[in-house]
Amino acid sequence: MEIVEWIRFLLGALFLLCGLGIFVIELIGVFRFQYVLNRMHAAAMGDTLGIAFSFLGLIIMNGLNFTSLKLFCVIAFLWFSSPTSSHLIARLEIATDEERDKHYRTIHLEKAEKKAEER
Repeated sequence: MEIVEWIRFLLGALFLLCGLGIFVIELIGVFRFQYVLNRMHAAAMGDTLGIAFSFLGLIIMNGLNFTSLKLFCVIAFLWFSSPTSSHLIARLEIATDEERDKHYRTIHLEKAEKKAEER
């Protein structure tokens, strides 16, 4: 039985280290990117994946009990709420951006159709 405990511990530690590695990569992406939407993308993607790996590691270490069920519910809640809130913040950034032409371009449908017909 002691071997099973060691295997659970090592597998849980591996998931925790993977989650920590994802958080470090997320942190580097947040500081390295210049534009706010790029930073937000790095933070949101790293957040959901890093939390999932970290909590899965804790679930494996803890075993199957009520606490593991609670941790799984936290994972599910964060997987639904984090992308939704990131999307809303990104839409707010786009709507209130004062330098739109600097960050992205607007393509009008009529102009795109004319270019397609010319080709």
